[in-house]
Amino acid sequence: MARAPAVQEIEELPEADRLDGFPHPRATHNLYGHEEAERALREAFASGRMHHGWLIAGPEGIGKATLAYRLARHILADPSERAVNTLDVAPEARAARQVLALSHPGLLVIRRAWDTKTKRFPSTIPVDEVRRLKAFLGRTAGDNAWRVVVVDRAEELNVNAANALLKSLEEPPPRTIFLLVTSAPGRLLVTIRSRVRTLDLAPLGDEALRRAVTQAYAESGDEVAGGAPVPSDWERLAHLAEGSVRRLLSLHAAKGLALHDRISAILNGLPTVDWGAVHALGDELSGQAADQRYELFFELLTGAIAHLVAAEARGEGQPSDVAVAARLIGPARLATWAGLWERVAADKAETAALNLDRKALILDVFSRLEAASRT
Repeated sequence: MARAPAVQEIEELPEADRLDGFPHPRATHNLYGHEEAERALREAFASGRMHHGWLIAGPEGIGKATLAYRLARHILADPSERAVNTLDVAPEARAARQVLALSHPGLLVIRRAWDTKTKRFPSTIPVDEVRRLKAFLGRTAGDNAWRVVVVDRAEELNVNAANALLKSLEEPPPRTIFLLVTSAPGRLLVTIRSRVRTLDLAPLGDEALRRAVTQAYAESGDEVAGGAPVPSDWERLAHLAEGSVRRLLSLHAAKGLALHDRISAILNGLPTVDWGAVHALGDELSGQAADQRYELFFELLTGAIAHLVAAEARGEGQPSDVAVAARLIGPARLATWAGLWERVAADKAETAALNLDRKALILDVFSRLEAASRT
């Protein structure tokens, strides 16, 4: 008797644009809080005067990619599968299943791809990713068939990749739509921004945020779904999330409330630094297993600095969640602290690009905070 062939499992590669434990934006069915933006896109497509390029911009984690994939499904679906008044396409529709699997012949997604050799994501989207456009756009499409190119996140294109994309945007083939998703439109080439229409999305309001977070947990695995925030934590999580679903999910999954309290305690002690607490944070966040908490730490820290600078610039005093003494940031020191914020972001990017020591970076950041507060 012939031996049954072994079943080979297909490895599911990590995706840079997916939060661990939760569905990818293309698997998220409902979009909350962006009804006007969705209506504008649906009406533009239905009118037959759809612009070939759209820049979907706004803060991170508010539903930009979800909107892009909803529009992609709607465009690529058979007309009989499209809803009349929304961008909805039934999950069982052929186009919806193909978009979910990234197997639709009319869809190309350009993003940072997982490197199976280094087991890391590249720091930028390389030009080779964009060069796939040539073959994709060169294929003959069927009668009345559309093609959709999703670039997520567009600000991560390196210089060569951005210039390569620009060439396609300058001479787009018929019935081709480019959807550029970005949280930092100012980092894109001016020439790219001039060839697309910008659709700005705002942070979610409280109700839309709650519904989107509830959906994310409901569509996650059983282990993750059971860890949804308790009501007593919701107000603080929502405040820190600032209208971002991704940020709230990250905060809760990485015990962000406790991390925020530890950062605030150190900042509140300035100009004196509790170096024991800083070393403890550096030890906890230096390993690769702490990637999510490490990223969240810098989001919370840079966010706190930005709030302090903005509040002082507006003459509003200090925000309630970071009660740093007003003497630390006065009108004469705004430039120093604003420069510090930029330096922290730049040093973090360099540490990631060169694979430098994370704890050394954290110690250096607080050393700079100490020096700035004593100036």
